[in-house]
Amino acid sequence: MQSSTYVWKGSLGFEIQNSWFVAAGIGEYRKRTSALNSLCIVDSNNKRNFYKFNSASFSMEAGFARVGVDSVLKSLAKYRLVKAQASEGNLDDVAPVKYQCKPSASVLPYVGVACLGAILFGYHLGVVNGALDYLSSDLGISGNTVLQGWVVSTLLAGATVGSFTGGSLADKFGRTKTFQLEAIPLAIGAFLCATAQSVQTMLIGRLLCGIGIGISSALVPLYISEISPTEIRGALGSVNQLFICIGILAALVAGLPLAGNPLWWRTMFGIAVVPSFLLALGMALCPESPRWLLQQGKISEAEKAVSTIFGRERVSEVMHGLRAAAQGSSEQEAGWFDLFGSRYWKVVSVGAALFLFQQLAGINAVVYYSTSVFHSAGIASDVAASALVGAANVFGTAIASSLMDKQGRKSLLITSFSGMAASMLLLSLSFTWKVLAPYSGPIAVLGTVLYVLSFSLGAGPVPALLLPEIFASRIRAKAVALSLGMHWASNFIIGLYFLSVVGKFGISKVYLGFACVCILAVSYVAGNVVETKGRSLEEIERALNPSV
Repeated sequence: MQSSTYVWKGSLGFEIQNSWFVAAGIGEYRKRTSALNSLCIVDSNNKRNFYKFNSASFSMEAGFARVGVDSVLKSLAKYRLVKAQASEGNLDDVAPVKYQCKPSASVLPYVGVACLGAILFGYHLGVVNGALDYLSSDLGISGNTVLQGWVVSTLLAGATVGSFTGGSLADKFGRTKTFQLEAIPLAIGAFLCATAQSVQTMLIGRLLCGIGIGISSALVPLYISEISPTEIRGALGSVNQLFICIGILAALVAGLPLAGNPLWWRTMFGIAVVPSFLLALGMALCPESPRWLLQQGKISEAEKAVSTIFGRERVSEVMHGLRAAAQGSSEQEAGWFDLFGSRYWKVVSVGAALFLFQQLAGINAVVYYSTSVFHSAGIASDVAASALVGAANVFGTAIASSLMDKQGRKSLLITSFSGMAASMLLLSLSFTWKVLAPYSGPIAVLGTVLYVLSFSLGAGPVPALLLPEIFASRIRAKAVALSLGMHWASNFIIGLYFLSVVGKFGISKVYLGFACVCILAVSYVAGNVVETKGRSLEEIERALNPSV
């Protein structure tokens, strides 16, 4: 007599009162439970494990197969029942069943397209570094530190507006369409900057570019977090910061021909038009965020998006997780004032504080003005030194990507801010200790490189990754936008007044102030930031917002 062997290879199980209920293919076999006396589980390495049990341990309840062997069935949430026949005592004859699940790497092309926004973010931040002196001469504002500060900071003012706007646009039109919308001011702004014949046109172009990168700064980490598998979400989230660093480095490298061609600065700005068009075209081919689609009640479209991103085998599993997070949170999308209520303010304040510390610690002052600082320190090739800083930023962020899902977000933040404090203290001392005066040039480069490396290990990539993880789905887009608004507002103030403050107090005292901010940040992170590695967005949401 032949016995039936069931091989489990995908779909979803539910654990209820220490028993496993399996909702897959049961109806077909309901009449044959008496013949079921063995189970074959095929794991992700295609290894077959066979188990025998008597009919007393197997019963039918409400159309589900109940198996009371927890130690055998803990992995059933990863498999789907299919029927196989084998002669009794010869279970090895059952053909192996391959694990049918789309690899996590399948999401990479969509992340890559989104990161075009991150590249533009970094490029527009860094492009003014090497070009400032040359465009100032060409536009007739040489020596006018106020107008030069506005050329730098108008971008940041636009980014502040864009960051607040991005959350509402993303909630209303969806993530992919908002990406396409942001490409419009990015392309037009880059063109105006490249062709500017007056400082007024330059400021308008920088303002438009700022609006675009402000939207991008909120949208890129949001979209990546919502389409990334849990097991690699940390690494993919830090890719956003990596591409920002690549954009900054590209801008610094693009400035190398300036010494031989003073008008090259126009080409530097014009280059940014190309990735803007590529972003708009690429997003037409990318799937929408399944979470956003589910929030809009577009169930079939959400399932299609999940299938595209994760594979058909995981549709039921992922949709179940999304629905579980949505249960009890059938409320409408949160309004701006909801973010300041007792229900959400504690977690929203963490996001705002992290970006405030990030900026007040001085990173963008270093990015914007490293060329000027190196020049004042006597470095002959100041643009090349700034390019070295950009390379250090890319290198450190690449390391952070590999550590994000191993070391965790919180530990990287603490390590990062500690290293930044030590580096800024070194830089400050190099300008005040007479014994170090002969070495001020090399120390300026070394201290700046160490500072940027420390920043890129945690303070750079972690806030943008952590925020979409800790915010509840109904407030996620707006809360990220609010936090990014804090980022850009503080960024704007630093960019506008940094040179003036340095002129009044001296670079040494300014760097010492940055070091103190980093020390405060370490204390704040240790007491207020939660660890999120290895947990799905839905698990984090339920843990931080049990009432949602």
